[in-house]
Amino acid sequence: MKKSKLFLGIESSCDETAAAIVAMDADGRGEIVSELVLSQLEEHAAFGGVVPEIAARAHVEAMDGLIAGALANADVSLSDLDGIAATIGPGLIGGLIVGAMSGKAIAYAAGKPFYGINHLEGHALTARLTNGVDFPFLMLLVSGGHTQIVLVKGVGQYERWGTTIDDALGEAFDKTAKLLGLGYPGGPQVEQAAKTGDPKRIPLPRPMKGEARLDFSFSGLKTAVRQAAEAMAPLGEQDIADICAAFQLAVADTLQDRIRRSLTRFTEEGLADGGPPSLVVAGGVAANGAIRDMLTGLCERQGFAFVAPPLRLCTDNAVMIAWAGLERVRAGLPADDMEIAVRSRWPLDGNAKALIGSGRKGAKA
Repeated sequence: MKKSKLFLGIESSCDETAAAIVAMDADGRGEIVSELVLSQLEEHAAFGGVVPEIAARAHVEAMDGLIAGALANADVSLSDLDGIAATIGPGLIGGLIVGAMSGKAIAYAAGKPFYGINHLEGHALTARLTNGVDFPFLMLLVSGGHTQIVLVKGVGQYERWGTTIDDALGEAFDKTAKLLGLGYPGGPQVEQAAKTGDPKRIPLPRPMKGEARLDFSFSGLKTAVRQAAEAMAPLGEQDIADICAAFQLAVADTLQDRIRRSLTRFTEEGLADGGPPSLVVAGGVAANGAIRDMLTGLCERQGFAFVAPPLRLCTDNAVMIAWAGLERVRAGLPADDMEIAVRSRWPLDGNAKALIGSGRKGAKA
């Protein structure tokens, strides 16, 4: 493939340090030239979650080597690059600073344009690299920090249809796993335990199910899991499996209701143009097999294509950051000033109202 544009991508928003080289040809087709990801799983496992100070230190120690490795694996030099893209938000400030400053320094030294990328935009656009998805499409973003339904109309054009009013789904998985004495990260542990459990033994709520609004709530479900565990204590291995299976089924049922309503809205608003419209799933929770199976069946019934990028590109990675930079170039969007700052919060839809906390007593929407 003729490489008309070649970008270095840098990601350090949470607990993965990553660097990648991605190419885009003149027709907008992409190629992953090299990619490296260093996980900090072992550093944080003992704490049951990500410790920001430890994460930032690990990014500092790994970043230079990963960038050099990505360039070497691609057999390119800095002079061969057409731009540098780095995540500047949302995420943990310490990690974001490491990645952004590294990207800016390289861009300045090599005389290349710098693009500060929204981490969520990286997730939103990945399916265009891997599957050639056309605009517009719906995205379900399910991760440790975000649970959103977003209409992706174009590069830089996003309309949030639904979000969580309390906990993100990935956080609910992690806290359920911690409550039950399972390992970290919680998602894979809960899914594994659920395979031998009875999902109907323990009745759990389906928050927001049946409501016309497309938002999510997982705080009440998490509380119900804790109450069930306390009532059954001391917990045996089968008890834990049954709780995990019931929790996973409640999550799948809730997601199915929210997404079904979203697909119906997409169709009723006449957004489908030409072939079957697409539902794209992104984020770490997208690796859950039960959720994928449910979404696949739902999309088939409603005439949508279900698109899930490879698992390694659903979680945090630098490929999506480089690709987002290339997409912004192709869309005619300008490079960023070197003074652009990192930000811990950065919604894709700048017009959307913040809802985190609106489900808690006394909180402001």
